[in-house]
Amino acid sequence: MNSLRMTRDLRRELILGAAKRCFARNGFAGTTTKSVATAASISEGLLFKHFPSKSALYAEILAEECEADPALVHLLDLPPSTEALVVVVRNMVAHFLHVSDQPDGEEAQRLRLLVTSQLDDGEFARLVFEKISGLIGPKFAASLDRAVAAGEATRIGQEPMNLFWFAYHTLVMMALGRLPAVPCLAYGEAAALERQTCEYILRGIGLNDDVIAAHLDRELSPEQTSAETTESA
Repeated sequence: MNSLRMTRDLRRELILGAAKRCFARNGFAGTTTKSVATAASISEGLLFKHFPSKSALYAEILAEECEADPALVHLLDLPPSTEALVVVVRNMVAHFLHVSDQPDGEEAQRLRLLVTSQLDDGEFARLVFEKISGLIGPKFAASLDRAVAAGEATRIGQEPMNLFWFAYHTLVMMALGRLPAVPCLAYGEAAALERQTCEYILRGIGLNDDVIAAHLDRELSPEQTSAETTESA
């Protein structure tokens, strides 16, 4: 009896598994679609039927990793609210401010790749932004609407996702400035920087000062900060 033809979804998962191994071993620059196809025991032409480029493969792997992140799962489970909005911003700030902890680590390499893409054809950056927008955008926009309706935020402009991207790109540039062995800018003590950055972004997206203080006092309590410092050591 002839073997059953592999389903499209199963083939796609096979390709992604092979791509993960190749990227882990050789990095983004050292991996080719040909090497991924070989690792998946398929032709390069068949690979292109599922993923049009190496950037599309890498972006899909990043999206899968994000979707499996417990912090993101928790965030997406929160109902739209001012609290959820603060959690989004606080998690973004913590993520980008800690990229420089391992300047040669995977997150730092991804950040460099993101910036390089924008200086080149922009394909990888566009794919990443599309994935981020799809994952977090609806929660951010709905939570901002709830905050405005509750009188806890002021509406700024007509495009709420622009506010998200203003915050995102501010944090990307902060992270880049801290990547070199000698940082381009010395922002000061880490815990104070995290709080100041959160306050800056939350004000920028329209939250009231009293609301910001109340949520950050809870989100960035000394006990929680100490525990997170211990876990990351």
